[in-house]
Amino acid sequence: MVLEFADRGLPGDLILRVRREDDSAALAAAYRRNRGHLAPWDPTRTEDFFTEQGQLEQTRELLALRQTGAALPLVLVDGDEIAGGVTLSGIVRGAFQSAMVGYWLDRDHVGRGLASAALSAVVEAARDDFGLHRIQAATMLANHASQSVLVRAGFERIGVAPQYLNIAGRWQDHVLFQRILHD
Repeated sequence: MVLEFADRGLPGDLILRVRREDDSAALAAAYRRNRGHLAPWDPTRTEDFFTEQGQLEQTRELLALRQTGAALPLVLVDGDEIAGGVTLSGIVRGAFQSAMVGYWLDRDHVGRGLASAALSAVVEAARDDFGLHRIQAATMLANHASQSVLVRAGFERIGVAPQYLNIAGRWQDHVLFQRILHD
């Protein structure tokens, strides 16, 4: 079950669309450009991650998951540059009908509501096109900007998970959020 997602326009002429193999060079450039900006919120990355080949391998893995219906990897495109990404992952069907969402935004695009707009578009697709019931997200305790994005997109805080993810080289506590998509 391939998860279909039609390109969506966002404020500032950005496009939210499915990640493609030919995005690898632009993704590598975006991650290099934002290395310091994202480092406090990301897992420790190998040097390969910041290369075109590393991004091609990651893209292929994510697209294979998309083919099975387990993930939806999206990018925000600004002209020829990648300005961010949103990934719906860990999609579970059956009685759960749930997924995780993660996102990032280029440092030059923060503060304009783009992450909230992109997240809202993904929530809409998850509900209307994929039939999901729930989406969960997690942010580090100190990531107030990301928490604001989630609240603006209709997510509610549901608790704190101790030592939830290994971020920046150590296990970090995270605030958990969810959005129920069907009443």
